[in-house]
Amino acid sequence: MKNYFGPLLTAMVTPFDENDEIDLDKSLQLAQKLKKESSDGVVLSGTTGESPTLTRDEKLALFDKVARETDGIDIIAGTGSNSTRESIDLTREAERTGVNGIMLVVPYYNKPPQEGLYQHFKKIADATSLPVIIYDVPGRTGASLDVDTIIRLSDIDNIVALKDATKNMEHTTAVCKGVKEGFALYSGDDAMTLPLISVGGYGVISVVSQLVGDEMKEIIKGFHQGNHEEASFKFRRLFPLFKAMFIKANPIPVKKALTLTGFDVGKPRLPLVDLPEENVTQLYQILQEYGLVA
Repeated sequence: MKNYFGPLLTAMVTPFDENDEIDLDKSLQLAQKLKKESSDGVVLSGTTGESPTLTRDEKLALFDKVARETDGIDIIAGTGSNSTRESIDLTREAERTGVNGIMLVVPYYNKPPQEGLYQHFKKIADATSLPVIIYDVPGRTGASLDVDTIIRLSDIDNIVALKDATKNMEHTTAVCKGVKEGFALYSGDDAMTLPLISVGGYGVISVVSQLVGDEMKEIIKGFHQGNHEEASFKFRRLFPLFKAMFIKANPIPVKKALTLTGFDVGKPRLPLVDLPEENVTQLYQILQEYGLVA
């Protein structure tokens, strides 16, 4: 098992057709598009993939389709939930589809203590041979991992990375300092990518890479190679686009942006709704500024 995945992973949207059914063929096409645009891997059925509204069968069908028919890119399955047993079951089934890794979100709603969080991730990691990425996103889950808990988890052989969406650089710096060598920290927020890498992080699990993947890879690669000023300039240039992806709840804006740029992924599923018309105008203007639409 390799120590970690590549530095640019894309949190892929889940395409739906006009009947609100998952479009597996379009999902495969999107994964292949992202591969061509410098993504090292894709995360399926994460927040951006609308995991709360995907059924278990839909998730497994998605994992199977993309993993079986996509070469040269890592396929990471979002199998975490707030039930340890259900997460173990889905993780085992996902492994059978041929995915290359799994991502586990911090359990939401039930607010476990730190020992419960540690045991949750350890139990799931013990149930699979796949490398595991932990996803800490307190703004969505109502719970967060303490630095000491992350350091303990990093000692488990197949827990190889953390997706950090805390937006807390003091916390992130302490994690980078304390985890074992080879444990990778990914930004869970495009706008925090460069700050996180600057304190020892590795890369990003990105939303905006579905639009500007080559540019995001250049920023990460450039900074790691010591071209800090150029990477910083490119990062600042993309900053308005990062913010535009969150004018409404993710993935509403990025799904509309993909469609506006000519890759129709359908609308979000309820309870999410399509981007309001006034925001569509705003988004279109921003996409025009980056040459992403005519």
